Amino acid sequence: MTVGEAQGLDGDLARAVKLVVLDVDGVLTDGGIYVGVTASREAVELKRFDSQDGLGVKMLLWAGIEVAMVSGRVSEATSLRAAELGVTECHQDAGAKKLPIVRDLLERKGLEWGDMAMVADDLADLPVLLRAGLRIAVANAVPEVTKVAHWCTRAGGGEGAVREFSRALLSARGEWERLVDEYVEQRSDD
Repeated sequence: MTVGEAQGLDGDLARAVKLVVLDVDGVLTDGGIYVGVTASREAVELKRFDSQDGLGVKMLLWAGIEVAMVSGRVSEATSLRAAELGVTECHQDAGAKKLPIVRDLLERKGLEWGDMAMVADDLADLPVLLRAGLRIAVANAVPEVTKVAHWCTRAGGGEGAVREFSRALLSARGEWERLVDEYVEQRSDD
């Protein structure tokens, strides 16, 4: 499929999704990592997460779709963001071995590969992405990822790509408008 194709996601693939696996660096972030030290020489690492992506993650959760963050890099910033979003499945492996993590996750949840979508951007994602029932690439993904994707976002990683995917997935399932209405209603004074 081409980047941001107007017809959206395949409805059958979208309805089969029970779990969304999100890569972190390059998908939930722009891939940049800010490293420094404090005056007391403590190491500091910062990442920039997109707030619209955060609401997209929450909408997936509200729709009853499980969300997991799986990173090939260990970072406290990732753990903090997962907790903030209510994502209890946050897994980080410094060796970028994501396949055993996701295989275990599926087994624990009683799910099959076809029940899962993955949003990816880089080579470390391919072992999982190639097995996923629904394969998503962010706009700035490497060619190897884009080539195997069922659908590509228009937005780059860390720039609303996860929100774009969430909207496309939930729209294909016929749930987006209801969730938006519920969100607005919960935040209205009337």
